[in-house]
Amino acid sequence: MSSPGTPARVAFFGLLGSGNLGNHGSLDALLAFVGTRHPEAEISCICAGPDEFERQYGIPAVAMTWYQEHGPGRTRADDVARKMFGKVADLVRMPRVVRGYDVVIVPGMGVFETTLELRPWGFPYALFLMSLSARMTGAKTAFVNVGANIARERTLRWLFTGAARLATYRSYRDVYSRDAMRQMGVDTSRDEVRPDLAFALPAPAPVPVEDRHRTVGLGVMAYRGTNADRDRADEIYATYTARIVEFARWLVDAGYRIRLVTGDPSDLSVVEAVSDDLRRTRPESAGKQLISEPAESLGELMTQLAGVDVVVASRYHNVVSALKLSKPTISISYGTKSDALMEQMRLAEFRQPIQDLDVQRLIDQFRALETRASSVVPALRAKNAEYLESLGQQYDVLSAALFGAETSSRVALDQGE
Repeated sequence: MSSPGTPARVAFFGLLGSGNLGNHGSLDALLAFVGTRHPEAEISCICAGPDEFERQYGIPAVAMTWYQEHGPGRTRADDVARKMFGKVADLVRMPRVVRGYDVVIVPGMGVFETTLELRPWGFPYALFLMSLSARMTGAKTAFVNVGANIARERTLRWLFTGAARLATYRSYRDVYSRDAMRQMGVDTSRDEVRPDLAFALPAPAPVPVEDRHRTVGLGVMAYRGTNADRDRADEIYATYTARIVEFARWLVDAGYRIRLVTGDPSDLSVVEAVSDDLRRTRPESAGKQLISEPAESLGELMTQLAGVDVVVASRYHNVVSALKLSKPTISISYGTKSDALMEQMRLAEFRQPIQDLDVQRLIDQFRALETRASSVVPALRAKNAEYLESLGQQYDVLSAALFGAETSSRVALDQGE
C-alpha cells in the first residue's frame, strides 16, 4: 500500500483490450472521473488484452491470468495442460499482481451476468481471485455500476457471490441486477443502483438535419445464445442473422439509408452477411444506402449514431449509446438488462427478445416509433439529464470510499465486512 501523502496506485480490472466497445465505454467514463478528481493517481490495468490496451490508451497493463501472459500451447494437449497449470499458478500470481495497487476498480460491464456463453474457470475465476487477493493485500476494490443476473450454475454462483462479498464498494446499473445478487445471497442493503457509466460519456455534436438523409442505425451482434444453448449455437446465430438481413432489405426498399454498427469484433461476421446480401439482391441501392465504418471506442460509435434518426440495436451498449443521444430506439434484447433499460426510458413497447425476433412486428414497431419521435426525444433528454446528475453524485461517493476524499456527506462504507 502507498504511504500517506503518496499518489494512489489504481488498477482497472476486466475484459479490456479485447475490442468490446461497451466494456471500454465504461472504462472511459471512470478514467475521466479519476483523471479529473484524482489527477495525482497512478493508473494501470489488469486485463485480457494488455498489449492492445497499451496501444490504445498508452497506459501500462498486465495480463489478467498466467495463461494470457504466456500464451497457448503448440498442440491441443499442451494447451489444455497450460490452462490447467495456469489456474493453479494464478493462485500465487494474482496476489503478487494486486499487491502493487491501493485501489482496484471493475468499471461497469456485465461481470455477474450469464446472458452469453460463459465458463466458470475463465473470467469468473479470475474475478474471484482478484477480489480475494485485494482483501489479502489490503487494496480497496470497487464494482462500479455492474450488471448481474441469477446464476443457475452452482460454481458460477459461488464465484460471483464470493467476489462481490469481498468488495469495498458495489453498485449496479439497474434494480434487477441488485435484486439478482440479493437473491444469490449477497447483502445488498447498502449497495447503490446508478445508471450505466456510458451515460457519463460526453455526447458528440448533433448533425444538422439538412446535412443528412433519413438514416437508421442498425446495431448487430454475433449472437449464439447462452450456456444453455451451446448445442444450438450455430442455429441461433444463423436464424438471427437471416432475420436481420430481412429487416435490412425492408429498410433499403423503403428508401432508408442504413448505418451498420457493432460492439465487438465478432459482430463483423453479421455486418458482412448484411452487406453481401444487399450487394447481391439490391446492387443499385447498396452502394448509396449502406454505410459501415469501424469504431474503436464507444465515443466513436456515438459520433456515428449522431447522424441517424432511429436506432434498432441488439448489443446492450449500442442501445445505451443511442439512448444517451436521445435517439428513438428499438432494442432486440438478449438479456433482462436491455429490457430494464427500455422500461426506465419508457420505451418498453419498443423491444423484442432476440431469440424470438419477429421481422414483421419489428417493422410495425419501427413505424410506430417514427410516428412518436417528436414526443419520445424530449422525454429521453430529460432522462439523460437525470442520469448525469445521479452519476455526478456517485462520483462523490466513490471519491470518499476509495480515495478518502471528503467531497460528499454521503460516505460509502466498507461492505465486505
